[in-house]
Amino acid sequence: MLDPHGLYELADDLPDLGRPVLVQALSGFVDAGNAVRLAREHLLETLGSRPVATFDIDQLLDYRSRRPPMIFVEDHWESYEAPKLELHLLHDDAGTPFLLLTGPEPDLQWERLVAALIEVVERLGVRLTAGLNAIPMAVPHTRPTGITAHGTRRELVAGYEPWLQRVQVPGSAGHLLEFRLGEKSHDAMGFAAHVPHYLAQAEYPPAAEQLLTSVSKSTGLLLPTEGLRQAAESVRADIDQQIAQTAEAAELVRALEEQYDAFTRGRQRGANLLADSGPLPTAEELGAELERFLAEQGKSGDSGPSQ
Repeated sequence: MLDPHGLYELADDLPDLGRPVLVQALSGFVDAGNAVRLAREHLLETLGSRPVATFDIDQLLDYRSRRPPMIFVEDHWESYEAPKLELHLLHDDAGTPFLLLTGPEPDLQWERLVAALIEVVERLGVRLTAGLNAIPMAVPHTRPTGITAHGTRRELVAGYEPWLQRVQVPGSAGHLLEFRLGEKSHDAMGFAAHVPHYLAQAEYPPAAEQLLTSVSKSTGLLLPTEGLRQAAESVRADIDQQIAQTAEAAELVRALEEQYDAFTRGRQRGANLLADSGPLPTAEELGAELERFLAEQGKSGDSGPSQ
Protein backbone atom coordinates (compact mmCIF):
# COMPACT_ATOMS: atom_id res chain seq x y z
CA MET A 1 0.00 0.00 0.00
CA LEU A 2 1.24 3.49 -0.85
CA ASP A 3 1.95 5.93 1.98
CA PRO A 4 -1.46 7.07 3.34
CA HIS A 5 0.04 10.36 4.53
CA GLY A 6 0.55 11.44 0.92
CA LEU A 7 -3.16 11.14 0.21
CA TYR A 8 -4.34 14.19 2.18
CA GLU A 9 -3.43 17.67 3.31
CA LEU A 10 -4.43 18.89 6.77
CA ALA A 11 -4.89 22.58 7.52
CA ASP A 12 -2.14 24.01 9.71
CA ASP A 13 -4.30 26.67 11.39
CA LEU A 14 -6.77 24.45 13.19
CA PRO A 15 -8.27 25.74 16.44
CA ASP A 16 -8.50 23.57 19.54
CA LEU A 17 -11.15 20.97 18.72
CA GLY A 18 -11.11 19.16 22.03
CA ARG A 19 -12.10 15.57 21.26
CA PRO A 20 -14.50 16.03 18.34
CA VAL A 21 -17.00 13.70 16.71
CA LEU A 22 -16.47 12.87 13.04
CA VAL A 23 -19.62 12.30 10.96
CA GLN A 24 -19.01 10.34 7.76
CA ALA A 25 -21.49 11.12 4.97
CA LEU A 26 -19.89 10.01 1.72
CA SER A 27 -22.05 9.70 -1.39
CA GLY A 28 -22.14 6.80 -3.83
CA PHE A 29 -23.25 3.89 -1.64
CA VAL A 30 -26.82 3.00 -0.67
CA ASP A 31 -28.77 6.20 -0.03
CA ALA A 32 -32.45 5.30 -0.17
CA GLY A 33 -34.66 8.35 -0.19
CA ASN A 34 -31.53 10.49 -0.67
CA ALA A 35 -31.53 10.69 3.12
CA VAL A 36 -27.77 10.94 3.57
CA ARG A 37 -27.51 13.66 0.93
CA LEU A 38 -30.35 15.61 2.54
CA ALA A 39 -28.77 15.31 5.99
CA ARG A 40 -25.34 16.30 4.69
CA GLU A 41 -26.61 19.31 2.74
CA HIS A 42 -28.77 20.41 5.68
CA LEU A 43 -25.77 20.48 8.02
CA LEU A 44 -23.57 22.37 5.56
CA GLU A 45 -26.26 24.92 4.71
CA THR A 46 -27.51 25.42 8.26
CA LEU A 47 -24.28 25.45 10.24
CA GLY A 48 -21.72 26.67 7.74
CA SER A 49 -18.31 25.05 7.47
CA ARG A 50 -14.68 25.30 6.48
CA PRO A 51 -12.54 22.53 4.95
CA VAL A 52 -9.79 21.35 7.29
CA ALA A 53 -8.51 18.41 5.25
CA THR A 54 -8.57 17.66 1.53
CA PHE A 55 -7.91 14.31 -0.11
CA ASP A 56 -6.30 13.64 -3.48
CA ILE A 57 -9.48 12.55 -5.25
CA ASP A 58 -7.57 12.14 -8.52
CA GLN A 59 -6.03 8.96 -7.10
CA LEU A 60 -9.32 7.59 -5.80
CA LEU A 61 -11.99 8.14 -8.42
CA ASP A 62 -12.83 6.27 -11.62
CA TYR A 63 -13.86 9.22 -13.75
CA ARG A 64 -15.24 7.06 -16.56
CA SER A 65 -17.76 5.42 -14.24
CA ARG A 66 -18.83 8.71 -12.62
CA ARG A 67 -18.11 11.48 -15.07
CA PRO A 68 -18.04 14.93 -13.45
CA PRO A 69 -20.40 17.41 -15.15
CA MET A 70 -19.17 20.18 -17.44
CA ILE A 71 -21.12 23.12 -18.86
CA PHE A 72 -20.88 23.92 -22.58
CA VAL A 73 -22.10 27.33 -23.80
CA GLU A 74 -22.41 27.96 -27.56
CA ASP A 75 -18.77 27.60 -28.55
CA HIS A 76 -16.75 26.96 -25.38
CA TRP A 77 -16.57 25.00 -22.14
CA GLU A 78 -17.69 27.34 -19.38
CA SER A 79 -17.12 25.27 -16.25
CA TYR A 80 -16.06 21.93 -14.78
CA GLU A 81 -17.54 20.63 -11.53
CA ALA A 82 -14.49 19.01 -9.99
CA PRO A 83 -15.24 16.28 -7.43
CA LYS A 84 -13.97 16.91 -3.91
CA LEU A 85 -13.35 14.66 -0.95
CA GLU A 86 -13.07 16.90 2.10
CA LEU A 87 -13.23 16.99 5.86
CA HIS A 88 -15.19 20.01 7.09
CA LEU A 89 -15.19 21.72 10.47
CA LEU A 90 -18.65 22.70 11.71
CA HIS A 91 -20.11 23.83 15.03
CA ASP A 92 -23.42 22.55 16.38
CA ASP A 93 -26.17 24.74 17.83
CA ALA A 94 -24.29 24.91 21.15
CA GLY A 95 -21.02 25.90 19.47
CA THR A 96 -19.40 22.49 19.87
CA PRO A 97 -16.99 21.71 17.02
CA PHE A 98 -17.38 18.52 15.00
CA LEU A 99 -16.11 17.16 11.68
CA LEU A 100 -18.05 16.13 8.57
CA LEU A 101 -16.54 13.98 5.81
CA THR A 102 -18.14 14.66 2.42
CA GLY A 103 -17.55 13.71 -1.20
CA PRO A 104 -17.84 10.68 -3.45
CA GLU A 105 -17.06 7.25 -2.08
CA PRO A 106 -13.74 6.30 -3.72
CA ASP A 107 -13.65 3.66 -6.44
CA LEU A 108 -9.99 2.87 -5.76
CA GLN A 109 -7.51 2.51 -2.88
CA TRP A 110 -10.03 1.91 -0.11
CA GLU A 111 -7.46 0.59 2.33
CA ARG A 112 -5.15 3.54 1.70
CA LEU A 113 -7.97 6.01 2.23
CA VAL A 114 -9.07 4.26 5.41
CA ALA A 115 -5.49 4.32 6.70
CA ALA A 116 -5.31 8.05 5.90
CA LEU A 117 -8.59 8.70 7.71
CA ILE A 118 -7.39 6.78 10.76
CA GLU A 119 -4.28 8.98 10.76
CA VAL A 120 -6.54 12.04 10.75
CA VAL A 121 -8.70 10.58 13.52
CA GLU A 122 -5.62 10.07 15.68
CA ARG A 123 -4.01 13.43 14.86
CA LEU A 124 -7.20 15.37 15.65
CA GLY A 125 -8.14 13.34 18.72
CA VAL A 126 -11.50 12.22 17.34
CA ARG A 127 -13.43 10.47 20.10
CA LEU A 128 -16.13 8.89 17.93
CA THR A 129 -16.78 8.38 14.23
CA ALA A 130 -20.41 8.06 13.11
CA GLY A 131 -21.44 6.97 9.61
CA LEU A 132 -24.73 7.65 7.85
CA ASN A 133 -26.63 5.35 5.49
CA ALA A 134 -30.22 4.83 4.36
CA ILE A 135 -31.55 1.48 3.16
CA PRO A 136 -34.79 0.43 1.43
CA MET A 137 -37.02 -1.64 3.71
CA ALA A 138 -40.52 -3.11 3.53
CA VAL A 139 -41.95 -0.59 6.00
CA PRO A 140 -44.80 1.93 5.66
CA HIS A 141 -44.26 5.70 5.58
CA THR A 142 -47.10 6.07 8.09
CA ARG A 143 -45.03 4.66 10.94
CA PRO A 144 -41.93 6.06 12.72
CA THR A 145 -38.71 5.81 10.72
CA GLY A 146 -36.65 2.91 11.99
CA ILE A 147 -32.89 2.85 12.48
CA THR A 148 -30.36 0.04 12.35
CA ALA A 149 -27.43 1.00 14.56
CA HIS A 150 -24.05 -0.73 14.67
CA GLY A 151 -20.78 0.00 16.39
CA THR A 152 -17.35 -1.22 17.39
CA ARG A 153 -18.56 -1.68 20.99
CA ARG A 154 -21.96 -2.88 22.20
CA GLU A 155 -22.14 0.04 24.60
CA LEU A 156 -22.22 2.45 21.68
CA VAL A 157 -25.53 1.08 20.42
CA ALA A 158 -27.23 0.55 23.78
CA GLY A 159 -30.95 1.18 23.42
CA TYR A 160 -31.10 0.16 19.77
CA GLU A 161 -32.67 -3.22 19.12
CA PRO A 162 -31.25 -5.28 16.23
CA TRP A 163 -33.36 -5.84 13.14
CA LEU A 164 -31.21 -8.59 11.67
CA GLN A 165 -28.87 -11.24 12.97
CA ARG A 166 -26.41 -12.09 10.19
CA VAL A 167 -26.47 -10.71 6.67
CA GLN A 168 -24.09 -10.36 3.75
CA VAL A 169 -24.40 -7.06 1.86
CA PRO A 170 -22.22 -5.10 -0.57
CA GLY A 171 -19.32 -3.44 1.21
CA SER A 172 -18.60 0.29 1.34
CA ALA A 173 -15.62 2.47 2.17
CA GLY A 174 -17.53 3.94 5.10
CA HIS A 175 -18.26 0.55 6.62
CA LEU A 176 -14.67 -0.53 6.06
CA LEU A 177 -13.56 2.59 7.95
CA GLU A 178 -15.77 1.62 10.89
CA PHE A 179 -14.42 -1.93 10.81
CA ARG A 180 -10.75 -0.85 10.70
CA LEU A 181 -11.27 1.73 13.44
CA GLY A 182 -12.66 -1.02 15.62
CA GLU A 183 -9.60 -3.16 14.96
CA LYS A 184 -7.49 -0.29 16.32
CA SER A 185 -9.72 0.14 19.38
CA HIS A 186 -11.21 3.44 18.22
CA ASP A 187 -14.91 4.07 18.86
CA ALA A 188 -16.96 4.06 15.66
CA MET A 189 -20.60 3.49 14.86
CA GLY A 190 -23.11 3.89 12.10
CA PHE A 191 -26.80 4.46 11.49
CA ALA A 192 -28.91 3.17 8.61
CA ALA A 193 -32.33 4.76 8.29
CA HIS A 194 -35.14 2.52 7.04
CA VAL A 195 -36.81 4.06 4.00
CA PRO A 196 -40.06 2.59 2.60
CA HIS A 197 -38.97 0.63 -0.45
CA TYR A 198 -41.65 2.27 -2.59
CA LEU A 199 -40.06 5.67 -1.84
CA ALA A 200 -36.41 4.66 -2.18
CA GLN A 201 -35.85 6.65 -5.38
CA ALA A 202 -37.56 9.81 -4.13
CA GLU A 203 -36.40 12.39 -1.59
CA TYR A 204 -37.48 11.26 1.87
CA PRO A 205 -36.60 13.88 4.53
CA PRO A 206 -38.09 11.89 7.45
CA ALA A 207 -35.12 9.52 7.14
CA ALA A 208 -32.63 12.41 7.04
CA GLU A 209 -34.22 13.89 10.15
CA GLN A 210 -33.97 10.54 11.93
CA LEU A 211 -30.30 10.15 10.99
CA LEU A 212 -29.36 13.50 12.53
CA THR A 213 -31.53 12.83 15.58
CA SER A 214 -29.74 9.52 16.09
CA VAL A 215 -26.31 11.17 15.83
CA SER A 216 -27.37 13.80 18.37
CA LYS A 217 -28.68 11.16 20.75
CA SER A 218 -25.48 9.10 20.63
CA THR A 219 -22.90 11.89 20.57
CA GLY A 220 -24.43 14.75 22.53
CA LEU A 221 -24.17 17.09 19.55
CA LEU A 222 -27.07 19.51 19.11
CA LEU A 223 -27.70 19.13 15.39
CA PRO A 224 -30.45 21.21 13.75
CA THR A 225 -33.43 19.27 12.39
CA GLU A 226 -36.26 21.80 12.19
CA GLY A 227 -35.98 22.34 8.44
CA LEU A 228 -35.96 18.61 7.82
CA ARG A 229 -38.94 18.11 10.15
CA GLN A 230 -40.96 20.65 8.21
CA ALA A 231 -39.97 19.05 4.91
CA ALA A 232 -40.89 15.64 6.31
CA GLU A 233 -44.38 16.80 7.23
CA SER A 234 -44.90 18.24 3.76
CA VAL A 235 -43.64 15.09 2.04
CA ARG A 236 -45.82 12.83 4.16
CA ALA A 237 -48.89 14.89 3.24
CA ASP A 238 -48.02 14.65 -0.46
CA ILE A 239 -47.46 10.89 -0.24
CA ASP A 240 -50.76 10.37 1.59
CA GLN A 241 -52.58 12.33 -1.11
CA GLN A 242 -50.98 10.36 -3.94
CA ILE A 243 -51.58 6.97 -2.30
CA ALA A 244 -55.21 7.81 -1.61
CA GLN A 245 -55.75 8.14 -5.36
CA THR A 246 -54.58 4.59 -6.12
CA ALA A 247 -56.34 1.59 -4.62
CA GLU A 248 -53.40 -0.75 -5.15
CA ALA A 249 -50.98 1.62 -3.45
CA ALA A 250 -53.35 2.12 -0.53
CA GLU A 251 -53.68 -1.64 -0.12
CA LEU A 252 -49.89 -2.05 -0.14
CA VAL A 253 -49.50 0.53 2.62
CA ARG A 254 -52.26 -1.10 4.70
CA ALA A 255 -50.54 -4.47 4.42
CA LEU A 256 -47.21 -2.97 5.45
CA GLU A 257 -48.88 -1.24 8.40
CA GLU A 258 -50.33 -4.55 9.60
CA GLN A 259 -46.95 -6.24 9.33
CA TYR A 260 -45.17 -3.37 11.06
CA ASP A 261 -47.70 -3.23 13.90
CA ALA A 262 -47.48 -7.00 14.39
CA PHE A 263 -43.71 -6.69 14.53
CA THR A 264 -43.93 -3.89 17.11
CA ARG A 265 -46.35 -5.88 19.29
CA GLY A 266 -43.98 -8.82 19.15
CA ARG A 267 -41.15 -6.62 20.39
CA GLN A 268 -43.25 -5.42 23.30
CA ARG A 269 -43.96 -9.06 24.25
CA GLY A 270 -40.28 -9.90 24.07
CA ALA A 271 -40.82 -12.47 21.36
CA ASN A 272 -38.07 -13.81 19.11
CA LEU A 273 -38.54 -10.97 16.68
CA LEU A 274 -35.90 -11.93 14.22
CA ALA A 275 -37.48 -15.33 13.74
CA ASP A 276 -41.03 -14.00 13.39
CA SER A 277 -42.61 -13.03 10.12
CA GLY A 278 -43.05 -9.31 9.66
CA PRO A 279 -41.85 -6.37 7.61
CA LEU A 280 -38.23 -7.46 7.77
CA PRO A 281 -36.62 -9.17 4.79
CA THR A 282 -34.43 -12.21 5.17
CA ALA A 283 -30.68 -11.74 4.97
CA GLU A 284 -30.69 -12.95 1.36
CA GLU A 285 -33.58 -10.66 0.44
CA LEU A 286 -31.91 -7.64 2.01
CA GLY A 287 -28.66 -8.31 0.20
CA ALA A 288 -30.53 -8.71 -3.08
CA GLU A 289 -32.55 -5.55 -2.42
CA LEU A 290 -29.40 -3.52 -1.83
CA GLU A 291 -27.83 -4.93 -4.99
CA ARG A 292 -30.95 -3.98 -6.99
CA PHE A 293 -31.02 -0.52 -5.46
CA LEU A 294 -27.36 0.07 -6.31
CA ALA A 295 -27.99 -1.10 -9.88
CA GLU A 296 -30.99 1.22 -10.22
CA GLN A 297 -28.91 4.15 -8.96
CA GLY A 298 -26.35 3.41 -11.64
CA LYS A 299 -29.00 3.29 -14.35
CA SER A 300 -30.58 6.56 -13.23
CA GLY A 301 -27.87 8.51 -15.06
CA ASP A 302 -25.72 9.80 -12.22
CA SER A 303 -23.94 12.59 -14.05
CA GLY A 304 -21.36 13.06 -11.37
CA PRO A 305 -20.47 12.50 -7.73
CA SER A 306 -22.36 14.55 -5.21
CA GLN A 307 -20.29 16.76 -2.96
